[in-house]
Amino acid sequence: MNFNYSTPYPSTRLPVFARNVVSTSHPLAAQAGLRMMQKGGNAVDAAIAAAAAMMICEPVSNGLGSDAFAILWDGKELHGLNASGRAPQGWTPEYFKRKYGDGAKTPPKRGIDSVTVPGAVAGWVALSERFGKLPFADLLEPAIEIAERGYLIPVVVQQKWAAATPELQGVPGFAQSFLPWGRAPQVGELFQFKAAARALRAIAQSKGEAYYRGEIAQALATFAAECGGVLKASDLAAYQPEWVLPLAKNYRGHTLHEIPPNGQGIAAQMALGILDKFDLGSLPVDSVDSQHLQIEAMKLAFADVYRYVAEPSAMQVTPEQMLDDAYLSSRAKLIDMKKAQDFKAGNPVKGGTIYLTAADENGMMISFIQSNFMGFGSGCVEPTFGISLQNRGHGFNVDPAGNNTANLVAPGKRPIHTIIPAFLTKDGQPVMSFGVMGGNMQPQGHLQTLVRMLDYGQNPQTACDAPRWRYNAGFEINVEATMNPATVQGLSARGHRMEVINDSYQDFGAGQFIWRAGDPKVQGYVAASDARRDGQAAGF
Repeated sequence: MNFNYSTPYPSTRLPVFARNVVSTSHPLAAQAGLRMMQKGGNAVDAAIAAAAAMMICEPVSNGLGSDAFAILWDGKELHGLNASGRAPQGWTPEYFKRKYGDGAKTPPKRGIDSVTVPGAVAGWVALSERFGKLPFADLLEPAIEIAERGYLIPVVVQQKWAAATPELQGVPGFAQSFLPWGRAPQVGELFQFKAAARALRAIAQSKGEAYYRGEIAQALATFAAECGGVLKASDLAAYQPEWVLPLAKNYRGHTLHEIPPNGQGIAAQMALGILDKFDLGSLPVDSVDSQHLQIEAMKLAFADVYRYVAEPSAMQVTPEQMLDDAYLSSRAKLIDMKKAQDFKAGNPVKGGTIYLTAADENGMMISFIQSNFMGFGSGCVEPTFGISLQNRGHGFNVDPAGNNTANLVAPGKRPIHTIIPAFLTKDGQPVMSFGVMGGNMQPQGHLQTLVRMLDYGQNPQTACDAPRWRYNAGFEINVEATMNPATVQGLSARGHRMEVINDSYQDFGAGQFIWRAGDPKVQGYVAASDARRDGQAAGF
């Protein structure tokens, strides 16, 4: 790919070129990953070390109670890992009806009844055992050091910490763990997390056993009971991540790979499958026509995803039916170039996330994502070990009469998930490991950045820096303040209800990208890190 390396958009970043590279949303995490590769480890070792460090450095997005997913190229083929958590055995529609009344549609957004079994730590162990080179305990050394010694709070993390405090300061364990000053931290203030260091040591020494079957599991079960929840040690002991075959969808001579449902990555593949029916590259990159087409394709994909995607065994249609070319062609025909539409689901049946990526000179590449979901997640933090718990259970439906009954809560079931790593190949060979964080912005970010690279030849950092839009619901679109006013006005004239937003972190996600330039030992990689967070791409 011959990229254009001009910088047409405001940016504080430049592409990074290296044979071994890690790209994350916090510099200390990128350095933790490089430290493992300099020690003789591979890209998987680097990703695990970076992921552990991210739980300490960016607690506003993830923690030791997160879920995770990964797609990796081992040098010969792709592998997918689903380390998302399952509902406790005590979770049923009747459980939530009894506690929250007949009007409840979902589990609560915060608190212990939003917490499914955390999967990220089990995901680290699974990746290390199958693909890592270094001893597992070595991989957690940087995170333990950071948690013990502390680190200085960066700008974006501080902003999100302060924004979350009013809502979460009364949730069990939150203030004790994250407000040691009696308030949110200031920029540059030292934060130490000794409880999390204690947990990381136990996880390192036991290869995760302490978390799921030992002292941490017991502490989590006790904490859940004290908070009125039903998460038990037996729920943790039963948990296992799942190796999966990534879904594939061709676009412009390349193939986009996403984790299959229960994740939403299929939304990006569907939208690109719809856009493949148009000559997008003939339209100017930031024009009204180009942006309108992308928005409408994304809306069509989301209409189906919100209707059908759930735990695979509960879905009424298959991913293959949703990605069928004939079906996507029929959806593409619904797009009107002159006006925005509020699309409904079709019938495919025939008849507060962190993302990081690492690649090494031997060709191994990993796309990794972990998240507490809504910022600090549930807000609940087990104080002995500093386990900040996700709120993925909020993604379930608890109403048997609701729209997506496939996503109805049940014991041991996984909810629909927003976090999605991505991977790009060409002719069966690796091209790019990448991801964009931020709820339902993630498939939208995959779509927009890939279109910029594959249709318009923009390099990964430029595609990352470009202004983004975000579809919410109906006709509602958020756009970054850096988008051309004429484009915003043109989209408004077609019926899109445009709201210009200044907070890019909150609404437009943040991405990390590693593009393979050729033989990793010779041409190496081109890496990008999104300026919407405090991150860094670093290599050697």
